[in-house]
Amino acid sequence: QVQLVESGGGLVQAGGSLRLSCVVSGRTSNSLSVGWFRQSPGKERDILAAIATSHGNSYYEHSVKGRFTISRDKVKNTVYLQMNSLKPEDTAVYYCAALQSWGPHIVDIGKWEYWGQGTQVTVSS
Repeated sequence: QVQLVESGGGLVQAGGSLRLSCVVSGRTSNSLSVGWFRQSPGKERDILAAIATSHGNSYYEHSVKGRFTISRDKVKNTVYLQMNSLKPEDTAVYYCAALQSWGPHIVDIGKWEYWGQGTQVTVSS
């Protein structure tokens, strides 16, 4: 089992920034990938970004590329999502998830095996 705990959400004005953290623990492997997702009321959960924790390869969904940056700290077992130039439409519950592999399948939300509890991000206009 892998456990994930998100933090860093909150209320921010449009144009502001937030950094989300995802602490990973449990039975992880060298092939572990961690992704960030979000879900707004009435909408599906979407992938935003993902990173392979061993070699650092990353993926970004096109709508956040250039505004959001995913990174990892191997020592702290933490994956971050730096979010800049936030917009009201970024308001959502943000989740991190883990998958014991990396490849084209990471864009399939059904492949992600372990999930955190989520953290609310609210961007005011």
